[in-house]
Order: sequence, then structure tokens, then C-alpha cells
Amino acid sequence: MTYPVVSAPYGLKPINLIGGQVYAGSTRAFSIASGYAANIFYGDVVKIVSGGVIEKDTGTSTATPVGIFMGCSFTNPSTKQLQFQQFWPTGTVAADAVAFVVDDPDVLFKAVLVAGTTADDTASGLLPAYLGRTVIGSNAALVQNAGSTTSGDSKIGVYTAAGATTTATLPIRIVDVVVDTANSSGNFVELICKWNAPSAAITIDFTAETASVSLAGGHQYLNPTGV
Repeated sequence: MTYPVVSAPYGLKPINLIGGQVYAGSTRAFSIASGYAANIFYGDVVKIVSGGVIEKDTGTSTATPVGIFMGCSFTNPSTKQLQFQQFWPTGTVAADAVAFVVDDPDVLFKAVLVAGTTADDTASGLLPAYLGRTVIGSNAALVQNAGSTTSGDSKIGVYTAAGATTTATLPIRIVDVVVDTANSSGNFVELICKWNAPSAAITIDFTAETASVSLAGGHQYLNPTGV
């Protein structure tokens, strides 16, 4: 059976947990602020913001995710009925809006490797790219393409470039390739990834004899200073 052609990124798809842990596909329910003015698509990256609610994480090289958006529910303001939906429609007014999020920091997810960092550009941001197994173990950035209001699916991709793959602040670590996506050159378009932990930068002032630590990027639950 031929593997389906991967023609564009499809967001992040949770598939497993690192280390062979049991994966049940569980999600956590987070509130979405009524009237939140941005679409959030199935497979998008989300984060916790002030007030404990969820918003789309629009970061690329410095994202601070809590997890992957898997849909939502809310009382439809027109029908007054509870509605379950693949994506959050921007500006929806609903006091009971809930996002379903895969928030486990150990989750492994599939993503499509894209050719560049320019969003919604078929010559770069949306065009899939192929790399060899040497990409395993490197860090990567997100490419924030806009999702589809027709399917409700994300179009986020993953981008990794020579010279940037060891950058500690990048949010994603590539742990494997999807072997079924190999082309005739033995390169791969789909990757298996995990979230990176926040990176620490230490600043020392020898004159004042003080030191400070700042944290950047990475999964919010792994940030010891809180979210």
C-alpha cells in the first residue's frame, strides 16, 4: 500500500509518548475567553495566558506551548445549543467555551517539514521539504500557516535550518523520521517531534557580584517559574 502523498503541512498530530510510556490520547479541558478574537485550529499550538485561559501560541522560534489543540465546545450564541467543533471560530461569544488540549509535556507528535519560514507562501512556508536522518536530534522552529475554516485543520509546519538546529530556545526537538515518507533519495518529509524544555541563560555582573537566570521558550509545565 502506497503512503499518502504529503502535499502540505497539517499541524501537529499527537501519536505517542517518549520512552514507551502508555499513551491513552487523553486531553485536558481549558477555558477559552468569551469573544477571544483568533481562530484556533485542530493541531494548532496553544498556551496558558493571564486568567488561566487558553490562546493560540503564535510563536515560531520562541513558542511557549502548553499543548496541542484538539477541538472545543461552546454554547452556540445563535442556536443556544451546546456545540462541539473542530476549531474555535474567532470572536465567538460563549461563557462556557472549552478547549480540549493534549498537554502532556512528554507527548510525541507528527509534523510536516516545510521549506521555509514564510507563512502561507507555497514557494516556502507551505511547500513540504525533504531531509535525511541527520535531522534527528536537532531543534526546530514552528511555521505558523493559517488553518482552514472549511476542514477546521491546522496548517502549522516545522522548519529546521543549517546553523539553527542547536539553538537552545527553539521549541521543538526532532526525535525521528516517518520512514514511510521516504523519497527516492532516502529523505523524509514527516518528522516525529517532542517539546523542548525552557532554556536558561545566566547573566553575571562581576562588578555588582550578582547573577540572574532567565528562561526562554519550551513547554510551560517545564518552566520552574510557572506559567
